[in-house]
Amino acid sequence: MEYKNIIFNVEEGIATITFNRPKVLNAMNFEVMTEILDAATICEKDEKIKALILTGAGEKAFVAGGDIAQMQDSTSVEILTLMELGHRTLRLIETMPKPSIAAVNGFALGGGTEIALACDIRFASEKAVFGQPEILIGIVPGWGGTQRLPRLVGMGIAKEMILGGGQINARRAYEIGLVNKVFAPENLLEESRKFALKLAKLPPFALKMAKNAMNYGFDLPLDNANKLEISCIAQCFGTQDQKEGMKAFLEKRKPNFIGK
Repeated sequence: MEYKNIIFNVEEGIATITFNRPKVLNAMNFEVMTEILDAATICEKDEKIKALILTGAGEKAFVAGGDIAQMQDSTSVEILTLMELGHRTLRLIETMPKPSIAAVNGFALGGGTEIALACDIRFASEKAVFGQPEILIGIVPGWGGTQRLPRLVGMGIAKEMILGGGQINARRAYEIGLVNKVFAPENLLEESRKFALKLAKLPPFALKMAKNAMNYGFDLPLDNANKLEISCIAQCFGTQDQKEGMKAFLEKRKPNFIGK
C-alpha cells in the first residue's frame, strides 16, 4: 500500500508509524486508519520488527481527534464502518506480540487518547495534552475510550474526563497513570527509541506471553487469570531463549537471545 497520510519506517528492528497530516493536527479519518492498519499488520507479521513506536508529525499534535469536517454529515452506517475499522486497528496494536510505544508529542484528543491507550507504553512530551472531548460535540468516544480509560486510570477519573470533556496536561496524565513518563519535547523520540531498542533485545516469545497474560487475564476471575499465567510461563520453557537466559544468569554473563 502507498501511504499518503502516515510515514512508516523501520530501523534497527524498530518500526515507527508517524501520523502525517500536520495541517489538520493529524486528525483521523477512514483513509488514515486504513493505512495504520496496513502498517500495523506488517509490524505483526515481520519477524525482523521487534517493537513499534507511534507518534505525530509536527510540533503541535499526536492526533487531535477525528476529522470532524469529514464526519459531520456521515450516516450511522458510515460511522459504524469507521468505528469498526478503528477498533480492529487498535486491538491489533494492543494484542500483537511486539510491544508498542505511543510517543505523544502534542495534542492527543479523542481518537488521539484512544490510540495511545491501545499502546503498551505511553511516553509524553511536556507539551502533550490529553482528553476525551467527544461529549462537547454531542457524541461519545468510539475507539475504546469508554472501556480502556476506566481500566487504566479508574472509573472515577475516567468519568470526569469523558463526561466533562475536559483536557489534562502531561503532568496530570502522569499523576493518574495515563502516561508512564514525561520528557522534554526534544528528548521524547530519543527516549522512546531507547526504550524500544531495550525491548527489542529481549526474548520475543517471552514478551508475547507477558502481553497475553496481561491482556487476556485482566478481565478474568483471579483463579482463571492465574491459570493463564501458569500456561504462559510453562510455554516459555519450550524455547531456546529460556535455556539461554537461565544459563547466562548462572554463568553471570549477558544472554544472547536468538528469538527461538
